[in-house]
Amino acid sequence: MSDFFTRVRACLIASDVDEKLSMVHGLAKDVHLGKVVIQQALPHFSLPLSSASNGCPEKPELVGALKVSKRGFGSIEGRAVMIHAIAHIEFNAINLALDAVQRFPDMPENYYADWLSVADEEAYHFELIRAHLRFLGADYGDYPAHQGLWEMAEKTAHDVLERMALVPRVLEARGLDVTPAIQEKLRQAGDKHAATILDIIFADEIGHVEVGTRWFHYLCKKAKKKPDDTFFALVDKHFPKGIYGPYNVDAREEAGFSANEIEILLQGKLKKVT
Repeated sequence: MSDFFTRVRACLIASDVDEKLSMVHGLAKDVHLGKVVIQQALPHFSLPLSSASNGCPEKPELVGALKVSKRGFGSIEGRAVMIHAIAHIEFNAINLALDAVQRFPDMPENYYADWLSVADEEAYHFELIRAHLRFLGADYGDYPAHQGLWEMAEKTAHDVLERMALVPRVLEARGLDVTPAIQEKLRQAGDKHAATILDIIFADEIGHVEVGTRWFHYLCKKAKKKPDDTFFALVDKHFPKGIYGPYNVDAREEAGFSANEIEILLQGKLKKVT
């Protein structure tokens, strides 16, 4: 039997895009077929890789958020820049899911299975987006990108509860809020294919945020903490200026946000960044 965590870490540090995609899909398939057994690997969980060990290709060039190219919809190049930004989010999401697997010991077997499944789906999303990016005449790496998602992974590397609260339930949940508006602009620009791709991704991302919510609640129960209070305390700590609105209430509810959490968001008790 291949060692599960050794292969997860090999997937994480792989910097060649195609190699990473193939490795992630291969590991997910082997786990599904029983060729790699998570339960057998759990007693041998070794020290995780450092938070700087995410495998990234030489391109795209990583810059500050303010230096990223403007994303328009009125031209093919403008849409390519937008699609490239989404591709980079999906690539980061692969690494985030893999890191959630390899970083935190003493979690139930289903936790590791869940996040490997998320990594597999994120790889599929990246493939869909990259194919359309190529159709538009560009490729992944052609435009600068920023690492906002991974910066939060580094900040939460010490605590699985904080990771589950802040990466899926804040940063990835933001995708649920903004995707419908992006789809509408793409349709108006005549790019119905890109909007359809985002339909697929959107449905899966609700599930990914729900995975984060489910394990966040598990960890709160284990620590005897109130989930809603804990979540907003962490948001206040890490996002002192607040988090973005408006909010996709239906999608957030489907992803496991409580009625109380939705109410707090809608009432604007958190400061909103404009």
